[in-house]
Amino acid sequence: MEAGMTDWIDPAVWTNWADASALRLAERAQEAEALRSVPEATLREAAEAGYFHLLAPTTAGGAGASMTTFLEVGRRLARGCPSSAWTLSFLALHAWLLCRFEPELQKALFNDGAMPLAPAPLAPTGKAEAVEGGYRISGRWDWATGVNHADWVMVNAVDGLMPRFCVLPIGDVEVEDVWRTAGMAATGSNTVVARDVFVPAHRTLSALQMKYGPIPGLALHPGSSVGYAMSPALALVAAAPALGAAEGALAAFTERMQAKIQAYSGIRQSEAPATHLRLGEALATVRAAALVWEDAVALYEREGALGGGMSNDSLAAIRLAAAHTVRLASEAVDGMCAAAGASSGFLTSPLQRHLRDLQMIRGHVVFDWDRAAQIGGRIALGFEPTPADLL
Repeated sequence: MEAGMTDWIDPAVWTNWADASALRLAERAQEAEALRSVPEATLREAAEAGYFHLLAPTTAGGAGASMTTFLEVGRRLARGCPSSAWTLSFLALHAWLLCRFEPELQKALFNDGAMPLAPAPLAPTGKAEAVEGGYRISGRWDWATGVNHADWVMVNAVDGLMPRFCVLPIGDVEVEDVWRTAGMAATGSNTVVARDVFVPAHRTLSALQMKYGPIPGLALHPGSSVGYAMSPALALVAAAPALGAAEGALAAFTERMQAKIQAYSGIRQSEAPATHLRLGEALATVRAAALVWEDAVALYEREGALGGGMSNDSLAAIRLAAAHTVRLASEAVDGMCAAAGASSGFLTSPLQRHLRDLQMIRGHVVFDWDRAAQIGGRIALGFEPTPADLL
């Protein structure tokens, strides 16, 4: 499918595209894992469809889709390959984040009709030194998802005590090939290194401005979602592939149970009461995860559209919901794999891949269940959030 400008306003066009694309992602999932990167065919198809334009505002040449549509597309893509869906989703989301920067940078990024592909390892593990006209930055940033496909990279360097987001051409950094993991292999989340690189001031933005404003780029995109809160968007985008992974695993598990004949007894697996129990449990858990996530997406869209920022209660609720979505999705797939039989452990099986991908996602700092639950309870009791809460 190649999306035209008139198609971009129709959510059904994008969900249909995502469903068709998920089938192709599933066919390439084993290849993507072996490559430790999204296959070029997948990246090309996404670009030709206009996917990387999806969330960016029309004033930047994007489709200006709602966050709800964007998140739903990521969820559906993940039914085929969670790792590829994660990569595509974050590359598209980062184009939206770049719309917050100074107009001078945006002119360089959005001047030819293409969307910038920019991984964003956002942990503040670099140093920034203020110099005339900008900053000199040095550092090492892990988890640069999609860096194999990048033309820019956004990193977080500390200027004194203030973290500052800095945007660099990919040629200004070194990429260390370190991504050898049990799950989420296709994200290619390698490490980037900068050594005393000059970054002009207009290609930087303080973390406070990025999160709380004033947002310099918003003047170019009035009425768009560019001003929506950043942290909950990151959490919901990251949770979407987990939910999609559980839904994809559920479909694979159901198909497997319908076809499998029990060894030795010759009984059809679909006739076994234990199968009915396991499938019923999986259905209930995946549906619960979907409802939790969808409710959080609706809250984010509703409060974002009102402007004026989000309440602490809402920010904590979304963080908690995202973590709970991932927790439920992971538990559902754990149960399915336990009941699917040993042959589901073959590398050709989507069940084992979704299981490993979910275990990796669940380890993400935002989805630390103990931490997310603690924050949710503390905010509910009226305490103020801290910067470490990632709200």
